[in-house]
Amino acid sequence: MRANPTTYESDVIAWANEQARLLRAGRFDALDIEHIADEIEDVGKSEKRELRSRMAVLLALLLKWQYQPERRGNSWQRTIKIQRRGVTGCLKETPSLKVDLSNPDWWERVWDDGVGIAVKETELDCFPECCPWTFDQIMNPEFWPAAL
Repeated sequence: MRANPTTYESDVIAWANEQARLLRAGRFDALDIEHIADEIEDVGKSEKRELRSRMAVLLALLLKWQYQPERRGNSWQRTIKIQRRGVTGCLKETPSLKVDLSNPDWWERVWDDGVGIAVKETELDCFPECCPWTFDQIMNPEFWPAAL
């Protein structure tokens, strides 16, 4: 072990590498337990953020598809397919995230994020207050919202 251990606050990457070396060496007494616990919790938060972000982008794309039919194209189709695969991948890699899909508060936040993206990208302000689609519809590769 080095004479001057790296602190969590000074360089988190060097600190993480040092903590991993200590773990592998069985030096449990030298571990920074509190910060290790924080970092483990942050891994879960990162996965949750990725799912929320992908779903919000997907919802924004579906809104744009529905509200701007004149701008539809292959690029939007590809991007919608990519986001659907990304959401599926998040849920496959971290199945415990599926619990969020039944949480109305989570959906409200994701919908608000998606509408925010759509408003910013379209300059339209006519979107529904609540998501009009089910999760199954959103994820169905055959689902393309009809123009309004």
